[in-house]
Amino acid sequence: MDLRRLALGLPEAYEDLHRRRPAFRVQARIFAMLGVTSNTALFTSLGWDNVAVVKLDREDQLNMAAEHPRAVQPTETYGHHGWTYIRLDAIDEATLKLVLRLAWTHVAPKRLWKTLRPA
Repeated sequence: MDLRRLALGLPEAYEDLHRRRPAFRVQARIFAMLGVTSNTALFTSLGWDNVAVVKLDREDQLNMAAEHPRAVQPTETYGHHGWTYIRLDAIDEATLKLVLRLAWTHVAPKRLWKTLRPA
């Protein structure tokens, strides 16, 4: 799964580092971040490897978690703020693309929304 390619395909998205992890931003706001495989400080209770974190609207977060319980889960600490774990080895590319678009839309300025091509 190429999260990097999909994230950077969104309008004005760019990659930098946040806490030494690859982070994807639009207008300086993070919409996705790649996890570090087996990082026990972040992913202790999940027991997941190959994890990303995205910022979703709370309703989108709950809907995606209900629809894809093996691949999508709100974070323990900041889930109520929309931060959501994505298990990359348990999600298909079309669903990951949708999740990234939702995350990008959640943080991007509204003026950029019209630049999105239909999914």
